Order: sequence, then C-alpha cells, then structure tokens
Amino acid sequence: MNMANISDPANDSVKLPNRAAGTRIPRTFLCSTFGSAGDVFPILGLALELRRRGHEIVFATNSHFEALIRSHGLPFQALGTEADYQACIRDPDLWKPRAAFAHVFQSFRPILKQQYELHAELHARDRNAIAISNCLGFGARLAQEKLGVRLITLHVQPAVIWSDAAPPKLPGIAGPRWLKSLMYGIGEKLVIDRTVCPFLNPWRAELGLPPVKRITRWWNSPDGVLCLFPDWFAPPQRDWPPNLIQTDFPLWNANSAQGLAPEVEGFLNAGDPPIVYTPGSANMHGSEFFAAAIEACRVLNRRGILLTEFAEQLPGNLPTSVAHFRYVPLDVLLPRAAAFVHHGGIGSTSQGLAAGIPQVLMPLAHDQFDNAARVEKLGVGASIPAPRFNTVRLTNALRSLFGSPSVAAACQAAAARLTERDGLSLAAEWIDGEIPTNLGRLS
Repeated sequence: MNMANISDPANDSVKLPNRAAGTRIPRTFLCSTFGSAGDVFPILGLALELRRRGHEIVFATNSHFEALIRSHGLPFQALGTEADYQACIRDPDLWKPRAAFAHVFQSFRPILKQQYELHAELHARDRNAIAISNCLGFGARLAQEKLGVRLITLHVQPAVIWSDAAPPKLPGIAGPRWLKSLMYGIGEKLVIDRTVCPFLNPWRAELGLPPVKRITRWWNSPDGVLCLFPDWFAPPQRDWPPNLIQTDFPLWNANSAQGLAPEVEGFLNAGDPPIVYTPGSANMHGSEFFAAAIEACRVLNRRGILLTEFAEQLPGNLPTSVAHFRYVPLDVLLPRAAAFVHHGGIGSTSQGLAAGIPQVLMPLAHDQFDNAARVEKLGVGASIPAPRFNTVRLTNALRSLFGSPSVAAACQAAAARLTERDGLSLAAEWIDGEIPTNLGRLS
C-alpha cells in the first residue's frame, strides 16, 4: 500500500483507529466542507466509500452542490446558499494571493456557527458519530473542543501543513529556510490570525474556551489528521502533526461512471489528442487565460478543449479545432489528451499526474504555488505565474514539454504510481480501524 503513517496510530493522541484489525462498527459520519468542487469532491468520494462499508453519512456544504450530493443518495444539510457561492466566486479577490484567504473567510464566516450547531445536534443524538471536515471547518473544530465531537481534519493539499524543515511554497515567502519560517510566522500573525481571531476568539469566549492564535496549527484536530496525497508528492516531515496519516490522492470526479458525453467523444475521435485547458471550476475571471489557450493551439497547430461553466469568458466564435464543454470528468478525459493546462488546484494536478501527461500550471492563489513547485520538481510539467501567463510563454512551455523524453518518462512514472487509485479506500480503512495499529512508520 502506498501509505505513509507519520506516527504509530496507537499513539494516545490518535483516538480514532483504536479497534482490532478487521473489525468494523457502523457509525454515523458528518462530512462538512467549504469551497469549490476541488474541496467537495475528495470528501464526497470518501463519504461514498464509507457508506459502501456500511456507515451512515450526513453531508453538509454549500447549496451549490446539493443536487450532486443528493444524486448519490446522501442526506444533505446546506451550509450557505447558492447566492453565497456565486457572490464568493464573482469577486476577483478570490484569485489574488494577498486577498484570497481574507475573502474566502469572510464568505463562509456567517455560516460557521451553523456548522457548529449541526455537529452539536448530531453529537447530542449519537455520541459515537464522527466528523470529517477540511481545515476551514472552524465550526466543527470548536464542536470538537467544546463538546467532545470526534473530528478528523482532512487535508487534500500539502500547502496547508507548515514545516520549518521543508517549507511549502507560498506566495510572498522566499529565501533560505530560516527566513521562510520567519516570514511565515509574521504572515500567520498579521494575515491569518488577524483575519480569523477577531471573529473566532469572542465566539470561543461565549463557549467558555480560551483564546487561540496560530490558526494554521490550531486547525489540525487532535483526534486525527488525514492527508489525501502520497509521500512521493509531499514527503512526510518531522515537524508535521504527530497524529497525521498520509494515504494517496482521492482521484474522485462527478459522473465518471457515465463516461464521456457523445459530443465530447465525437470531438476526441475527430483528430489528434487535444490540449485540455481549465482555470478552475469556480473561476469566472479567466478570459485572458482562454485567449492565450486558443492562440497557443493555433501557433502549435494543436487541437484544444476548454472547460468552464462560464461560457461568457470565451470568444463568440471558436475555431473548429477548439471545443468548449461545461464539465467533463478529468479522469475520463485526460488520458486521451496531449497535455493539461490549468490553475494548479490539487484535484486538477493529481488528475494530470494520474493521466501521465505533461502539465502547465498557472498558479493564482491558495495552494496552487506549492502544487506547481511539486509538479516541476517531479519533472512532469512547468508553471507560469498568472501575471506572466501569455501566449508566448505558454507556447514555449508546451513546446518544450512535448519535445522532452525526460518529461514523458516522468509522466509515465507518476501515472504508474497512481494505477491502483487507492487513496480513498486506504483512508476509509484507517478510519475503520482495519489497518493494524502496530504498523509504525510506512513508506
């Protein structure tokens, strides 16, 4: 199994996998998350795997995803409205490195107390229920502290786990390791804590809890931290949380089992493998990205597929060699593509790795700079920061990737590592307690 166990799960700080191997007790899981499809898909995939194993699931996220969640037969609780979601993604601050975190937090802050109440209500009915939430699930984290709700913090990207030993690449942080650590500490105090603590600590006081700081350390649940990315993508570090488990990429997409729509299949069959482009499922500010994509296809004499729900970003008349689709499951599409150009979200990045094709990343904000750096280190792609992203640089990057035997070999090696696609099953096994508790450190 491709799994890195950062500490012995029998450690007293890890409360969840505490049963004998092979036993399984049906439980109720409250899975809640904030964010775009890249945040929702992994936890939804895990929820479905847990349900397959006999557990009950309640899923809570923004109403934008309600139809998707209910289509899988899961009970749904709304955390925010469709209007909230649209207001968040329509603001260009979502994609600005220095403004993105504050914008995201202000967008979901009004519903954090609702998230807390959902966990409180479930805990009152079922003390054995387990919560799973991402790092921004502050309502779930407070329910864990105040009420004793058992909580797993789910990380899908390594950028949210700071390490002085191997700092992730974050915008505005550069230099030797000591300087990066200093800059991160300052940034955490002046940006993250300054944004969160004025809201969080008065709420904590109401609950009889002491104030907190260093939010990016606090958001890791003491009950368990589950990382859905492999150790070859992000090697475990000695200063990561001691109760952390790594499995593998989730590689879950909506509608994958349905295959490709006839119009997508028809376009793929009509010529050479295309270059696939997307600036992110929630990005409605990608006009310049798509303009460069279309022109790069013309210069390289390559076909292209543009993926976006927001067609207003595209020119009125696309060349016949370029097609637009609102959504296509990446795990079905990318193995038939020549390359993948995208924003650098961890979901897109991992799907590109699984497909074994070269990637060009245009990091905008959030974890995307770190994902881009890891892609480059693996030798499977290149990155062009958004302010420098244009047709000439994109064309040159793609031409270089297409002409490199070493890139082709690295892409094939990455795809081979992901053939089994077992990240979700390994995660569910750990949650179920089926992985023996005396395994120690695995690689």
